[in-house]
Amino acid sequence: ATLRERTSGTLERLLAMPLGKGDLIAGYALAFGAMAVVQSLLATGVALWVLGLDVVGSPWLLLLVALLDALLGTALGLFVSAFAASEFQAVQFMPAVIFPQLLLCGLFAARDTMQPVLEAISNALPMSYAVDGMSQVLTHTDMTADFVRDAVVVAGCALLVLALGAATLRRRTP
Repeated sequence: ATLRERTSGTLERLLAMPLGKGDLIAGYALAFGAMAVVQSLLATGVALWVLGLDVVGSPWLLLLVALLDALLGTALGLFVSAFAASEFQAVQFMPAVIFPQLLLCGLFAARDTMQPVLEAISNALPMSYAVDGMSQVLTHTDMTADFVRDAVVVAGCALLVLALGAATLRRRTP
């Protein structure tokens, strides 16, 4: 949506108003974040009550991690759209952002068994902390310090990516 507005000239008109780039990105983050909340509620509800996912910890903590993950995904999408010249290019950027994280986050192989270079890269990727946070909820009855660290890292990455998206938002007229 931000890309479409930038290429159609709407962004130029919006930024002519007393509206900062951060305000614009925050507005998009709130709108898409509301949809992310709905998706997280549905996904968590289906996983727990329809599919019978066995969770040792609190379902509310699982929902919290799902919400943070969804908001991070929204922030990454807004960030990537700032660099794309077309909607097709934005779609092409997403696998470049998501695929390395998916491979290195610990879903397919334990992170501590990876080669040291890959483990170091994995430690820098936010999806690794999202997976670790989910694992903490699934295996511990109480909130652990590791869970808090993982949640803070995911939330911090989402805020950082939103700030970078606002900073890199450029005016471009076709």
